[in-house]
Amino acid sequence: MPTVESEVLINAPVEQVYVLAREIERFPEFMEDVREVRILEQTPERQVSRWVGVIKELRRTLTWTEEDFWDDEQRVCTFRQTEGAFTAYGGRWEFRAEGDSTRVRLRVDYEYHVPLIGARIQNLLRKKMQANTDAMLAALKAEAEGRAGAEG
Repeated sequence: MPTVESEVLINAPVEQVYVLAREIERFPEFMEDVREVRILEQTPERQVSRWVGVIKELRRTLTWTEEDFWDDEQRVCTFRQTEGAFTAYGGRWEFRAEGDSTRVRLRVDYEYHVPLIGARIQNLLRKKMQANTDAMLAALKAEAEGRAGAEG
């Protein structure tokens, strides 16, 4: 299964970044390729959400339902698709304090099979998944640092 990974250092406290990352329904406000996120079920440790994402280069809208497991003590979230566009989709967010900053790592494991899709399209999809993972962290960084600056 293909995997993409990204990490970023955010100049904001880990508590603030972690709380922001848990506000997934706000992601469309600051993440370009996320059109909609709606929480369907929620407890402190688990949430189920419906996502609508866009792959502009493939002229596709992807919809999936995701189950997230949050561990507030370890500041990690593991997630997996329960139904939807991907053949398989899941991964892990990690949030670690580094002084007054936060190191965020995101790993996404995915499979996306479309009949007659060629190796070239799979390569484009891998590049797009990496770009999207990088963009999610960049957007989280900008939002968290903007909030930290406004509060400081």
